[in-house]
Amino acid sequence: MKSKVVDGKARPRGRFPHIRRAGDFLFVSGTSSRQPDDTIEGVGDICAQTRAVLTNIRDILRSMDADLSDVVEVTSYLVDMNDFAGYNEAYAEFFDYDGPTRTTVAVRELPNPQLLIEIRVVAYKPVIA
Repeated sequence: MKSKVVDGKARPRGRFPHIRRAGDFLFVSGTSSRQPDDTIEGVGDICAQTRAVLTNIRDILRSMDADLSDVVEVTSYLVDMNDFAGYNEAYAEFFDYDGPTRTTVAVRELPNPQLLIEIRVVAYKPVIA
């Protein structure tokens, strides 16, 4: 197994990796729109935050030679289900019906009050021997 904190991405706010490989699967920790300088992209805008989160996840996956097309499962955490339509709109720019399975849940809060969304994913990317 290989774990990684990805250079050029916001450092995790705890002692955990951005991504971990277990066999042919890649597990990406819950990711937000937080930038390397600790600013939050898309404050107050669920579409902008969703795009930034998925872009961050794409970059993290690429650090292990994978991409969003390898994602098989998505779990999204929304602070407010009233943001569901905007989240869906931005999400559809990255995935379609042939994309990953998805679960979306509402949470009371996230680690920063400016965050509207956090997403974790599982990707399938076979190890090439």
